Amino acid sequence: MRNPRIIIAGLAVAAVAAVGGVTAASAGSSPGGSARSAGQSAAAATVRTAPAAVAGRTETILVNARGLPLYYYRPDMAAKSLVTGALARLWPPLISAAPAAAGVNGKLTVLNDAHGHQVAYNGHLLYTFINDHAGQVTGQGVQSFFVATAGLAPIAGTPAGTVPAAPTGGGLGY
Repeated sequence: MRNPRIIIAGLAVAAVAAVGGVTAASAGSSPGGSARSAGQSAAAATVRTAPAAVAGRTETILVNARGLPLYYYRPDMAAKSLVTGALARLWPPLISAAPAAAGVNGKLTVLNDAHGHQVAYNGHLLYTFINDHAGQVTGQGVQSFFVATAGLAPIAGTPAGTVPAAPTGGGLGY
C-alpha cells in the first residue's frame, strides 16, 4: 500500500505545477538554483513566535516575517541541507544573510550552503511549506518536516561555516 502522505505531496506538486506555482516559486531562485518563495529575501529575515493550531493543539511556533510557519527537516544534518530539487520547491529554505530574532530564546545562525545563506534555529535548518498561509500549519509531519517551536532542542554538533545572526534589541551586545 502506498503512503498517503507521499500521494498527497505528489498531488500537491501536480496542482502547483498546473497553476504555475512551481514557476513562481522558482522565480526567486538565487544563481545557485535554490528555490525561494515570494518575500524571502537574501538580505534580511525575521524569525519570531506566534500561536498556531498544530495537530489540534495550540502551540507557540516559529514563523517568518510574513507569519508563515517555519519547519525543520528531520533528516537534515547540522552542516548540510538534504532538501533539494522538487522537494526544495515544495519546502523553500529560509534564506537570509542577516536574520534577526524577535521573541525567541534559541540561537539563529546562517549556513552558507547550496541554497545560499540558509537560516538555522538551534542548528536546525528552516523551511516554509508552499501550501501554508500565515497562521496556517498544513505541513506538520509531511515528508519528515515538522513545525519548529521556540523550545526546539539544539541539534548535536555545531555546523561549520555558520555566522551568528544579527543582534536583536538596542544593546551593544554586552
